[in-house]
Formats: sequence, structure tokens, C-alpha cells
Amino acid sequence: MSEATRPDGAGRSLARNLALYTVARLGLVVIITAVIMGVAALVKVSIPLIVALLFGLLIAMPLSLVLFKKLRTQVNKDIAAVDAKRRADRDQLRSRLQGKGEQ
Repeated sequence: MSEATRPDGAGRSLARNLALYTVARLGLVVIITAVIMGVAALVKVSIPLIVALLFGLLIAMPLSLVLFKKLRTQVNKDIAAVDAKRRADRDQLRSRLQGKGEQ
């Protein structure tokens, strides 16, 4: 049985992949911000950190969609697996409450 099909495996996989995706995106923002600050220092221009951070965030958003596509796809698969398990559990509970499963 794979990790995604075990009872809590899908949730753990989702949490791990979502944390990894979040850290990767935040890391990209930090790297881009550092590059902006570094280039500004090289050309002897003063840029406030908050401005560089905002530009880093704006640049990182679409860039992360391209750079981290595989990881984002895996997170989407994990979300679908967790949602399917939740839906199946809800349907099973409904049928048990209606008395269909006990005879």
C-alpha cells in the first residue's frame, strides 16, 4: 500500500509537500530580494528593504509557478487524495447513520 492510500498517509504527504512548497517559494523571495539589494549596492543606489522585498515578492509569484511546477502538481494531487478520503468517510458515515450499512 502506498503512502497516499494509507489512512493518514495522504494528510502527512500533503503537509510535507505543502511545507516544502512554501519554504521553496519563501526562499525564492529571499533570493530575489537579496539580488535586488546587491545590484542596488553595486550601482550605489539606496533601496529600502521593504521596497526590495515587495519587488521580490512580485517577481517570485509567477516565477515560482514555473520553477516549482512539479512540486505544485504534487501538492494538488495530495489535496485531491485528502479530499477523496474525506468525501468517502463522509459518505460512509451518512450511510451508517441512515442504517444502510448494518443488517
